[in-house]
Amino acid sequence: MKIKLTHITMNYEIYGKGKPLILVHGNQEDHHIFDCLIDALKDSYHIYALDNRNHGDSSKNDDYSYDAMTDDLYEFILKLDIQHPSILGFSDGGIIALKLAIKVQNLLNKLILCGVNYDVKGITKKAYKDILNEYNKTKNPLLKLMIDQPHILKNSIKNIELNTLIIVGQYDVIKLKHTHKLHHMIKNSKLMILDHKAHDDYIIDKDDLKNIIKEFV
Repeated sequence: MKIKLTHITMNYEIYGKGKPLILVHGNQEDHHIFDCLIDALKDSYHIYALDNRNHGDSSKNDDYSYDAMTDDLYEFILKLDIQHPSILGFSDGGIIALKLAIKVQNLLNKLILCGVNYDVKGITKKAYKDILNEYNKTKNPLLKLMIDQPHILKNSIKNIELNTLIIVGQYDVIKLKHTHKLHHMIKNSKLMILDHKAHDDYIIDKDDLKNIIKEFV
């Protein structure tokens, strides 16, 4: 399905019935990263799975910033009149979810932040170097985004009062120390470190997340 927003046309799909849950994918992905998870959850939730701008089948725009993607998500929620959705954001999608909560947490129910950094320094040195090397080869603006952003102010994060579940893999590209700091900044948050998991293992494997989500949301 498509919906016309102020600056882009957003591609999205809707599945199931129940409490509203919006899934937001990461960098250079689309909503299909969640296919297995959607299949496991669609009997319990009304799921909205979208493609961010410059991803999947959503339209292109010269503004690649997280702020722009956050504004898209906000407008998407308003246009579809989604009442108090929970947001599950993976990687860059988690950054968008975090920024949306800072902006309009009164519209949301709960947050699930998977493999999320609130500052560019939260990425491991090896991962950052790999991204930088790939950008130097390709000049892909989506890679440039990860090199330069985000820089979310700690005081803004501390204002989040939503019940929040923070998930990270033991071998994630997000530093565990950074994730612990995020956990301590969000007062109503719970942290789960998944043993023997990397950055996207638990997203692709529905069995790791489905029960966690059902218990939390």
